[in-house]
Amino acid sequence: MARQKLSRPTDGELAILRVLWERGPSTVREVQEVMSKRDADRRDVGYTTVLKLLQIMTDKGFVDRDESSRSHIYQVRQSEDETQRQLVDDLLERAFGGSTARLVLQALHARKAGKGELDEIRRLLDDFEGGR
Repeated sequence: MARQKLSRPTDGELAILRVLWERGPSTVREVQEVMSKRDADRRDVGYTTVLKLLQIMTDKGFVDRDESSRSHIYQVRQSEDETQRQLVDDLLERAFGGSTARLVLQALHARKAGKGELDEIRRLLDDFEGGR
């Protein structure tokens, strides 16, 4: 079954998705409070900004809105893994011509991976090869 192709979330939308993945279903106020605490170095994220983004995200299909109570509850439609997979797949096709090797090499060159991360990558590669 083919994955449904959703539009790519903006940076602001991804920040909201991260909150919802961590907290689960939340009100606009709850999302706004978490985002304001995270962005303490920058200006506070306004309630109306978060509300507008959540409305746009509902239209795009990123979140569902439960309107059964006065404070609407928003929840994600896709898991974090599904969204990350979709974003990587898009990046893989657009920037690397579908080459997984080029993507991985660039990722490893872009940021130094620690020993633990490299060990995990080796284990995942071994598991992947063993599953073929």
